[in-house]
Parts: sequence; structure tokens; C-alpha cells
Amino acid sequence: MATMRWFPFLVISLFFYVLAQSGDVYELTSPSELSGHVLLRKVYSVVAFAIVGAAYAYARRRGGIIDTMAAVGLYSGLIEIGQWFTSDESLRWNLVDVMCGMIGGTIGAAIVGRLHAARGR
Repeated sequence: MATMRWFPFLVISLFFYVLAQSGDVYELTSPSELSGHVLLRKVYSVVAFAIVGAAYAYARRRGGIIDTMAAVGLYSGLIEIGQWFTSDESLRWNLVDVMCGMIGGTIGAAIVGRLHAARGR
């Protein structure tokens, strides 16, 4: 039964990993000619990482913020490694993206933690 809790995390994280490797998805969701497209990309990456972080915290049955932040940061780093083959981002932007992953993971874990606490009352 515990393995079923990991299934949503695996599906969600695989889905976002595949999307993150697609330059077409980036261009479709925030076209380069759009003013502020980089900020828009960072905002929706934090939202995506919050979803991944919430799924991870749910699978672990607790909203461990530090654990989830680290796990989603690692996941974000794996995305950056995959993008290294398809993108020309600088190391500085790679680090910013990993930080977005950690921020999103923290938000996702905090949401799951709050939901667990609310249900416990």
C-alpha cells in the first residue's frame, strides 16, 4: 500500500522532467519575444516544483520540509543536467533554476504539512 503513495510522485516528476527538456514547451508557454519571459519561466517553474514537492511529501507521509527541499533540489539538478545537452544556459542560470526547485519543493512540503496538521485536529 505504501508503494501506491509513490506512484503519483513518479508520474508527476517524470511528466515535468519530460516537459523541462522540451525547448518547444518553453517557447510555447513563454515566448522569447515576450517581455519578462525569463521571470515568467522562473515563476511557473516554482509552481511546477511545488507540485513535485507536494507529491514527494505526500509519498513520504509527512511534510518534511528540509528533506523535500533537498530531494526536489536534487531533482531540479537532474533536470539541469538533462538540459545541458539541449540548452546553452550559463552555470549561473542553472543554479538559479536549482534554487527555484528548492523553493518550490519547500512550498509543496509546507502545503502538505499544513494539510496533515489540519486533518489531525
